[in-house]
Parts: sequence; C-alpha cells; structure tokens
Amino acid sequence: MSDRVTIGAPATPASIELVQTALATLWEQQPGVTARDRMRFETALVEVVGNVVEHAYALDQGTTPGSRQLELEISVDDSTIIALLSDDGRPADIDLGAVTMPDPEAESGRGLALAIAALDDLRYVHADGRNQWTLICVRVRP
Repeated sequence: MSDRVTIGAPATPASIELVQTALATLWEQQPGVTARDRMRFETALVEVVGNVVEHAYALDQGTTPGSRQLELEISVDDSTIIALLSDDGRPADIDLGAVTMPDPEAESGRGLALAIAALDDLRYVHADGRNQWTLICVRVRP
C-alpha cells in the first residue's frame, strides 16, 4: 500500500510547519510506520527544508519574501519513505559526500550532517533551473 502527500508553498519559515502537518497526515494514513522511522525521516526532512528556506534565497536582491516556491512530494510504501523536494532558489554549492558534523562549538552547519545520518540516502542535483533533493528512508520492520 502506498500513500502520498504533496505541498506547494512559498519558501518561507512557515513552510516548515506545513511539512510537519503533511507528515502528521501521512502518519495517520500509514500507522504501521515505526516511531523510529518517523523520527529519523521527519528530522532529515525538516533540516533539508530549513536549509532551503535559509540558504537558497539568501543572496536574492530585491526579491519579495515568499516569491520563491518549493514543491514537496512525500510517499510511503511497504519498504520506503521518500521525499522529492524541489525549489527555484540558487543552486546549492554542496558536495554531500564531503559533509561532516561541525565542531561541537559551532553555532550552525549541522542540518545536512543530521539529515545524512538519519537517512539511508540523500541526493541533490540542480537541473532544469531547480534544486532537486531526494530523501530516502528504508523502513525498519518491527
């Protein structure tokens, strides 16, 4: 059985709450997803969406806040939870293979490291003028 939710929203801090609401709806549709899988997937997704909101538009000059958009599709089936996130912000200058946890004294820089640790796979490409993130969590069977 597969369930899916989608979101299209301005890339603002309020979109993080929309993501959490969508996940709550999805978990209601899929009560068999373990608490562990829910926690690790939600942690990763919120961190990536937070990075998109914070960084993809940081250098825009004269852009009205909220004029940039993100699109999100989250699906759950018997073996995986997958999020496909895209946005029309600046390309991310990131090598996911080089991401590490920052020094404990650092005030930022943990988001992608946490997402990578929580997920089974995290991918990023910039194609067709959009940032495209794929988050994959292989479900653990109870």
